[in-house]
Amino acid sequence: MSLPTAEQTLPASEEDRKLPWRDTLKVYLEPATLRMLALGFSAGLPLLLVLGTLSFRLREAGIDRTTIGYLSWVGLAYAFKWVWAPLVDRLPLPPLTTLLGRRRGWLLLAQGIVITGLIGMAMNDPRAGLHPLIWCALLVAFGSATQDIALDAFRIESAETRKQAALAAAYQTGYRLAMIWAGAGVLWVAAWAEVSGSGGYQNAAWRTAYLVMAASMAVGVLTVLLSPEPARRVLAKPKNAAEWLQSVLVEPFADFIRRYKWQAALILALIAIYRISDVVMGIMANPFYVDMGFTKDEVATVSKIFGVIMTLVGAFVGGVLSMRFGVMRVLMLGAVLSAASNLLFAWLATRGHDLTALVAVVSADNLAGGIASAAFIAYLSSLTNINYSATQYALFSSMMLLLPKFIAGYSGAFVDAYGYGTFFTATALLGVPVLLLVALAARARQASEPRS
Repeated sequence: MSLPTAEQTLPASEEDRKLPWRDTLKVYLEPATLRMLALGFSAGLPLLLVLGTLSFRLREAGIDRTTIGYLSWVGLAYAFKWVWAPLVDRLPLPPLTTLLGRRRGWLLLAQGIVITGLIGMAMNDPRAGLHPLIWCALLVAFGSATQDIALDAFRIESAETRKQAALAAAYQTGYRLAMIWAGAGVLWVAAWAEVSGSGGYQNAAWRTAYLVMAASMAVGVLTVLLSPEPARRVLAKPKNAAEWLQSVLVEPFADFIRRYKWQAALILALIAIYRISDVVMGIMANPFYVDMGFTKDEVATVSKIFGVIMTLVGAFVGGVLSMRFGVMRVLMLGAVLSAASNLLFAWLATRGHDLTALVAVVSADNLAGGIASAAFIAYLSSLTNINYSATQYALFSSMMLLLPKFIAGYSGAFVDAYGYGTFFTATALLGVPVLLLVALAARARQASEPRS
């Protein structure tokens, strides 16, 4: 069975938009939604530990900004996950598939890889050589990307199309909570574990922090073990190897082109650059905090108290507004807010060590990110065919990161050449083409809707 086409996807119909507010909000208390909250936490935890938090750790260890920027290419593992997504979508993992089912089996394997990589990152000191740390970070990124593939399919198959915005909002809330734990929480743990009076970089403190993060993956492991497997779909058995390769590697992509025809190019272009402002800016955020003189405790406290509140508000508002008014309108709102919040960082660069200004900027940035991400996840979910949910969603979410991550690799060199203020302004301007593509995609979707 195929997911409805663009004109039928969440929440396009007037009937869905006219649901009473009480019924709209009740979906957030359903078991499937609550499971996505916990699994979203498991998905969000590794990302910063190989990107933003790692950049803070490396900068504190004396690694130059240009090198830190290039090391962000570790995150390209997320951009190429579509390569092995067909295997995650269709390949069984005996005995895990027999015991847990296809989706949960892959989830558990991926979580084990993440935990192994985080332990390796904990045990390596970047001052003694970057290569072992980089290889462990790549392992974490590979496991995390594989978890994303299986989890996106698990989420899409766990509820009907109308409820995908709520599941996306719950997933995004858990994801953001994990990012705060992996961003602010890890700084708290590292600061707490430091030996008083020693000063400078203390690798033992970071070792403790990363081991705590590895243990935090237990949230996802337990949720996978306690969750039901989505209803198994009966798939046609291929007659030979060529037919299997056709169904696994070719058909998911061909299906998307058949369903959207000329709109496919527009949709893929929008996906490719929608989060470009946030992704490119994010690599230099933590080195920026270090260079502005903010302590680990200050960054952690601001992110935890103010960032988490605004992120939760943003994810909730984005999910509810998407269900009430349609994804495309909220997608445009998120694009505007994401670009505008980067200008606030350019202003913050002129303030120096100003804690009040940091609170305001982080709060606004997290609000914008929560709204944009909730709408974007719902939009991507609406594009998939449930028969190829893992592969197609992996393609979409990979394209979302490929160009931004590649450009982000040069962010450190750009800051070294032009300064933080110019860098943050430039990342805001990167969001301008996104507004045009959202408008064109919204018009194309509206044109494809049947006339009443």
